[in-house]
Amino acid sequence: MVRAVSTPLRIGAVAFVVLTGIFLLAPLFVIVGVSVSESQFISFPPTGFSLRWYEAVLSSDAYLNAAWISIQVALLVTVTSCFVGGAAAIALHRRKLPFSGLLSTLFLSPLVLPTIIYAIGMLMLWSAIFGPVSVVTLWVSHTIITTPYVIRTTLAVLSESDPFLEEAAQTMGASRFQRLRLVVLPQCLPGLAAGTFFAFNISFDEAVLALFLRKPGMTTLPVQIYGQLEFSPDPSVAAVSSIMIGLTVLLIFVIDRMLGLHRFAST
Repeated sequence: MVRAVSTPLRIGAVAFVVLTGIFLLAPLFVIVGVSVSESQFISFPPTGFSLRWYEAVLSSDAYLNAAWISIQVALLVTVTSCFVGGAAAIALHRRKLPFSGLLSTLFLSPLVLPTIIYAIGMLMLWSAIFGPVSVVTLWVSHTIITTPYVIRTTLAVLSESDPFLEEAAQTMGASRFQRLRLVVLPQCLPGLAAGTFFAFNISFDEAVLALFLRKPGMTTLPVQIYGQLEFSPDPSVAAVSSIMIGLTVLLIFVIDRMLGLHRFAST
């Protein structure tokens, strides 16, 4: 028989959840509050209400160019990670590759490697083999650190999939490509969606790699924000951050409309 939870324990659990939520969300509200302040400096609580900093950001060539570079790299990384990570997850799930356990560990190794060490190593390797860094350098380096997320989420979905569906399709005469397109990929879809969501956000928000693997005229949005904070901090930084928060919420809303958050979160 399950014992009833005592009232003090229930109150303590609710208080813990509420305090945790406040601790996680309070910085976001502070950022949004600072972004609409009339002050010339970063301060909270905000003094007055103004959208001047959003206007300054949207009319700034430095911010717009940096955002465009970040979006380009993030989209390239998302597509590449989806294809590479999805294919690797399917192959690892079927366990038809030799040394699949070793390959699984190798694919997931970027998750435990410190980013700054990887950035320095990538800079030295790329400079020695290919020469000056470029957008391609960011594309390749971001893909390496985001692909494990696609593999993990896709493997999580495949581990709960019905293995007999593909056998049934094969029995009914479906070719290998038809089985992949009509059976395997629909089963992978929630995991691929979750993985691509992580890949896009991680690539778009990655600052350490972009800091080491950049050249004049190739500044991503996170590096632009850090530079603004270092040399001339003002509420425009908060305005950019608020826009990024809004885009993340919008992306989650799109995923909810397409897949449902319950399927997305289950991965």
